[in-house]
Amino acid sequence: MADVSFRDVTKEFPGASVAVDRLTLDVPDGEFMILVGPSGCGKTTALRLVAGLETATSGSITIAGKNVTHLSPRDRDIAMVFQNYALYPHMTVYKNLAFGLRQRKTARAEVERRVTEVSAMLGLDELLGRRPAQLSGGQRQRVAMGRALVREPKAFLLDEPLSNLDAKLRVQMRAELKRLHQQLTITTIYVTHDQVEAMTLGDRLAVMRAGKLQQVGTPQDVYERPANVFVAHFIGSPPMNLLKATVAAGRAQAGDLEVALPRVPDGPCIIGIRPDSLLPAQGDDAPAALDFDIEVVEPLGGELLAHGFVSGHLASPDAGEETPLLAGGSESRAALTAKLDGRLRLKAGERLRLAVHPGEVYAFDALTGDALR
Repeated sequence: MADVSFRDVTKEFPGASVAVDRLTLDVPDGEFMILVGPSGCGKTTALRLVAGLETATSGSITIAGKNVTHLSPRDRDIAMVFQNYALYPHMTVYKNLAFGLRQRKTARAEVERRVTEVSAMLGLDELLGRRPAQLSGGQRQRVAMGRALVREPKAFLLDEPLSNLDAKLRVQMRAELKRLHQQLTITTIYVTHDQVEAMTLGDRLAVMRAGKLQQVGTPQDVYERPANVFVAHFIGSPPMNLLKATVAAGRAQAGDLEVALPRVPDGPCIIGIRPDSLLPAQGDDAPAALDFDIEVVEPLGGELLAHGFVSGHLASPDAGEETPLLAGGSESRAALTAKLDGRLRLKAGERLRLAVHPGEVYAFDALTGDALR
């Protein structure tokens, strides 16, 4: 096991495309680090740079204190699990697990020991004689993980390993991955665009956008104290509602919503409200309230999602850019989502007055997108 460090790492592709832009990040020994962000943000390229499948244009990468920036993949002592499993179809599960060890000319007794140990750990004992075509998606994923684990690497790299699984199996495999990491404490870097995976799996998150690192922190810290409007909108499901607002004398006005923001300077800003920070107002004169015209209701059992429009202007998670109007919106109507009690009986076309807890309103600079409180 070992720490992994990026120091001002940049990766440029032909055509002046910068996939990773001066990335500096430390992954301590034994940590489960999540690289998360939208498609094209550079997270997979960063992982491939650690693996040696790409070469950095500038900067350095170290593993266990050793500079590996220009080493070949086989000399880095890491293991990687890909999105598509990459199993050998003509080999049995046992031979897939043992292949890497045999290529390294590991002693037969040691191969047997490691394969047996990992097979028992991942529940593969009854599958050792089967070929990949005879396995389910979840079983193939476990074999791919097992093939990486038998090598006992210094670092474990996972590139969206659960994206090909169905929803129920993804939940099961998330729990299995977390249990394995707690048991083995191997330094792990995990790439995903799914922020639910990121929140549930990682010790820390590194949120990326357009090749640049936006914020690093524990899942709860990133969720509760986002560094900027992009992170605030990306981390959280459903995404944070963003409205254009104007602050004067410590009070922000966004459409018919008025809320106290005493530490925010006067002028234009973006306010953010998470869907679960909205609830039905108690009385027409409830403070920090707004009228919500419901367009779509999604019952989810214990809770429901209501989508609709409020008075105001929708703000973009890319600060400084104009947001295109959504279907049903207008210059004075902004889309909004509320996560409410599933026992409410709401219908499309209804109007509901929603209250906002003042302490759960976020504020961001209208030009830079940086958090203001």
